[in-house]
Amino acid sequence: MPADLSPLIAATAQWLTRAYPAGGGALDSALAEVQARQAVTVAAWLRYPTSMDAALVGMAGPGGSERLDWITGADSATDTTWTEDVARYAWRTWVDEVVASWAACLLTEPALAAMAVTAVAAGDRMTGLPIDFRRLVSPDERDLRAAALLRHPDLLAPVADLHRTALLAHLHLGPGQALTA
Repeated sequence: MPADLSPLIAATAQWLTRAYPAGGGALDSALAEVQARQAVTVAAWLRYPTSMDAALVGMAGPGGSERLDWITGADSATDTTWTEDVARYAWRTWVDEVVASWAACLLTEPALAAMAVTAVAAGDRMTGLPIDFRRLVSPDERDLRAAALLRHPDLLAPVADLHRTALLAHLHLGPGQALTA
């Protein structure tokens, strides 16, 4: 089984962009999606740092979006029967609650995002990859406007707070420790 996190990353980023959609047109949607995908990628690489970790989550599954859907009031496939609706919502089974929570933290706290990218860069995941995560750690005015809901601390707080303590511990930070980029 390949140690690929791309289904988890794609589903979790899709969940975030559906729960906190861009307000503008196609360009805003694309910019918000890139920011969500970058945050989810960093969060997933932190959560599953080795090939073995990725393979295990690939076998066991990440858990799905049911709790996140309930917290945010997003549409859920839990009330459907085995019809076309199940196939339409099957991607939600690949949403990882912890990764979504960590990504929400990264999207709303730039200093934490910078620290997380630095931590990921210290590992093997980025070796040989031309990735800079600029839209996550240094968004310009257009990025911020496109992802206004996706980066709003008050709106993302219910999701971010779910696993913020675990993220801080993973990055060797205390809950009240000041963040500096």
